[in-house]
Amino acid sequence: MLRFLAGVGSALLLVLAGFFAWKSIAQRDSPELPTPPPARPATAQATAPERPPEADERSREQRRFDRADRDNDGLIRLDELYAPRRRAFARLDVDGDGRLSFEEWAVRTRRKFEDADADRDGVLTRAEYATTAPRRRASRVRNARCDCASPASADD
Repeated sequence: MLRFLAGVGSALLLVLAGFFAWKSIAQRDSPELPTPPPARPATAQATAPERPPEADERSREQRRFDRADRDNDGLIRLDELYAPRRRAFARLDVDGDGRLSFEEWAVRTRRKFEDADADRDGVLTRAEYATTAPRRRASRVRNARCDCASPASADD
């Protein structure tokens, strides 16, 4: 058994010696490394900006706070948080009793479905259903700031 282990050990040493010999030959025959490009002149470095410009210094949470702070006094009151939700509720509360019944919700949902069903076949295709997506707030603000003609008015 001892002779077997000695044979395995010597075989491993022989393979390891061959590997190191092969690596040294490969390094000796390798081509020279290219020289690095010269450094830029000091004048080019002096005109480079120190750091990239920042788009918005406010964090995501700060922007969210600013949207909730309706009167821009740095404080959020409960009525400021309720305001957008009250408007949405008032649109659904048709009879104005302060309670939303299933029928009031169903009327609004049916009207939305019928408006989206362009071919009036009682089902919505993917394209028709896509028209029911809520409008993004950013696009409405962007359009309000734009003084360009809308595509619908440009064709008239």
